[in-house]
Amino acid sequence: MNWITNYVRPKISSLLAARQVPENLWIKCPETGEMVFHKDLEANQWVVPTSGFHMRIRAKDRLGHFFDDGAYELVDLPTAAVDPLKFRDQKRYVDRLKENRAKAEMDDSVLVAKGAIEALPIVATVQDFAFMGGSLGMAAGEAIIKGFETAIAEKRPLVLFSASGGARMQEGILSLMQLPRTTAMVEMLKEAGLPYIVVLTNPTAGGVSASYAMLGDVHIAEPGAVIGFAGARVIEQTIREKLPDGFQRAEYLMEHGMVDMVVPRHQLKGRIATLLKLLMKAPAQDDGGLADGAAGPSVSAPSETDGEKDKPEDAERPPVV
Repeated sequence: MNWITNYVRPKISSLLAARQVPENLWIKCPETGEMVFHKDLEANQWVVPTSGFHMRIRAKDRLGHFFDDGAYELVDLPTAAVDPLKFRDQKRYVDRLKENRAKAEMDDSVLVAKGAIEALPIVATVQDFAFMGGSLGMAAGEAIIKGFETAIAEKRPLVLFSASGGARMQEGILSLMQLPRTTAMVEMLKEAGLPYIVVLTNPTAGGVSASYAMLGDVHIAEPGAVIGFAGARVIEQTIREKLPDGFQRAEYLMEHGMVDMVVPRHQLKGRIATLLKLLMKAPAQDDGGLADGAAGPSVSAPSETDGEKDKPEDAERPPVV
């Protein structure tokens, strides 16, 4: 062995070897096919800068962009039975849960957090599609209920971001029971006189769209979001008719009165804060940015002589035409 073998050959091999490039370094826009650097996409809240296509965003990333200064406190969520039906398809349900918990870095598909937007305290509940398609199971149902309970106990409005394919089939009827349970919590929040705003993201479907996701005081959708109960292909096969272009898209639903407004992701925080301040009758701010009661320049009402006391008596008045 000599210096050629020990030093030169490994050096040449390292220069000639193909570099390993991360798979997610560049991300393709589903709408235009444009390749976008993932760091640029992440900095732009996962909205493609050129086309404006809204890609899915992780729950923690959404919370970080939504709350003031990215500061929020996660609410401790109750535990639920794991694999109560001992379900198995291609693999055991418990194994599938372990894989998704490792991949999504979440215990289940829902996070609940407390924080403030434009200094207004709120509770936010976010579903993450990365965890088994955001499906609604017992744990997710308990988390959503905990969000409502926290909002009622602390007298805060609730903002819910839905992203789900529907109920979780691995939990059967126990999953479907979360629909009436969450619906009952919506009514309790309204009885407490607290606003409930739902942001429908891509996709919101199945039992989620048939329960708490469609019971808000205001329904906001992100651009291009697919919202509905059954899929478009299933509907076409059932009614044997061709559906209109853009059917079940956010813009189509707004035109037909199912959604109140379509708001881009960058504008959601400001729009929701404005709505909540109106619904909560929060103090408005004046042109100088001072809240009611804050110190500022005092302005007295004009008197009848204002404008005349400093005017010379012999000043010429313009002719009246």
